[in-house]
Amino acid sequence: MKQKLTKYLTDFSNFNLTRPSSDKVRLLEILAVVLTGVGKFVFMDYLNWRLAFVIFAILFWSLYARYRYKKGNQVLKDWGFRRDNFKSVLKLVMPFAAVSIVVFIGIGYIQGTLNLTWHIIPLLITYPIWGTVQQFITIGLVAGNLGTLKSIQLKKVSVILITSTLFSLVHYPTVWLLIVTFILAVFYGCIYLKAKNLYVLGVFHGWLGALFYYTVVNQDPFADVFLKYLN
Repeated sequence: MKQKLTKYLTDFSNFNLTRPSSDKVRLLEILAVVLTGVGKFVFMDYLNWRLAFVIFAILFWSLYARYRYKKGNQVLKDWGFRRDNFKSVLKLVMPFAAVSIVVFIGIGYIQGTLNLTWHIIPLLITYPIWGTVQQFITIGLVAGNLGTLKSIQLKKVSVILITSTLFSLVHYPTVWLLIVTFILAVFYGCIYLKAKNLYVLGVFHGWLGALFYYTVVNQDPFADVFLKYLN
């Protein structure tokens, strides 16, 4: 009896620490994500402070995750920072990623926008970090919090569509980015609500995003962000 009581108290404590205990905290987190999206338009698109904004966003959300972790170490696993289901989630994402790569290259070939230079290599290494942060704040915080609101009971379909729309709008005004990011967010949302693993989603977000720029969009983010500091 004593062991069952101890286990119950432990599980109850971990549950409270895993997710915010009130809708107010959940909504504040979502608001912070929305403000981050607004900051993208101001600092990246208008002021062209791309690298500075990305570094700031990574640091800010990393510090927030650390703060929440110190309050309760179960929260990281609940968000999806976990390795125990890495292989199973990887198997779910791989077919979609393979099809996406073929489609990106096919569209690029038809448009004549293939630009696969060595510049893509540094992005394949660094972009997954930014991709993981983006998955954390959009899928982990927005979808995760919308799905656990107590005052408003949203269906999974609504949660995924709202999250995907927000994520897509952040990539305005590039039409291709609006379309593809919406599709990716729908897929990632479905995967996340089934089996949470932000590492897998973040890595593929970075890799597919980098390839997308050099095939479909015909942009060179490495040159736009880094070369101006190296020259």
